Amino acid sequence: MRTHRQSGPTLADVARRAGVSTPTVSRVLGGKVPVSAAKRDAVNAAIAELGYRPDPAARALARGQRTMVGVIAHNTTRFGYAATLEGIQRAAAERGLSVAIAVVESDSDADIDRAVDVLLAQPVLGVVAIVFDSMSRRAVERLPHHVLRVAAGGAVDGVASVLFDDDAVGALATQFLLDAGHETVYHLAMPHDPASGGRHAGWRAALERAEVSVPPLVTCTYDPQSAYEAAGGLVSGVRSGEVTAVLCGNDVLALGVYARFADEGVRIPEDVSVVGCDDEQFAVMLRPSLTTVRQDFRAMGARAVELLTDVLPSVGGTGARVADVEFCDAVLVQRGSHRVV
Repeated sequence: MRTHRQSGPTLADVARRAGVSTPTVSRVLGGKVPVSAAKRDAVNAAIAELGYRPDPAARALARGQRTMVGVIAHNTTRFGYAATLEGIQRAAAERGLSVAIAVVESDSDADIDRAVDVLLAQPVLGVVAIVFDSMSRRAVERLPHHVLRVAAGGAVDGVASVLFDDDAVGALATQFLLDAGHETVYHLAMPHDPASGGRHAGWRAALERAEVSVPPLVTCTYDPQSAYEAAGGLVSGVRSGEVTAVLCGNDVLALGVYARFADEGVRIPEDVSVVGCDDEQFAVMLRPSLTTVRQDFRAMGARAVELLTDVLPSVGGTGARVADVEFCDAVLVQRGSHRVV
């Protein structure tokens, strides 16, 4: 079996080069325990010669210092994940803390445990899990009981959580279109668990409350190409007047819908109203600009750090005992992609 040696010189390498023990090197680096001038000079010379750089995380752990906020996430590039992470980083920096990120690659126990181990090897004072998916949810549940933890983006049983009410988001956008005079609303949905709540559940509930027909749910991946292909199935309905309003699970899916309708000669909003969710930066640059539901993911990430660093320690609880759920506000932003019928 091949073993992997730590890259760069180690503490033991410095000790061998200086002709001293490893604890002596540690004492020189720590600077708090007296060491003879000869040994100190030998250690410093070996450090300079080898180019040794102390591991700040290991030193902080050894001193009992907790200087980092740990983050567990399955993805760091999609808008919701990235914006939440930005809020976490800003709030941590305001408190003089840095951020350690562990990405959960898959739903396997091995990958989840690996992500947890990566964070616990760092001097983290607690962990924020971005739980837009089952992988991060399982990871936060596998943290040791004593570790402070907060869930951002979804509720986890027994864990302090801050999130958006996705049911309410879906209902808000759907009711807006119904109030504009549309007889029903078609929905291009993101991947979801049919048994759980979410934007699709809010969409359906709003239609059922209004006692109007509930069209078949159109499912997509997170890829706008998937929405482009799915929107092709709505074109004939738009031309016949059956489809007059489309709610997209997020703004990225709306990109695919815009492109397909443009290619088919379908006009927004003259022929069909389109509403998105999230209010990504590009939404205002679309033509027509996209009516959408704005959610402040950055504020959610910042609030998660506030809970982790200020609230949980003050009440003497770990995230496993303090289990309040906070909902962040969502606002419908009216632009040019809808019309009153």
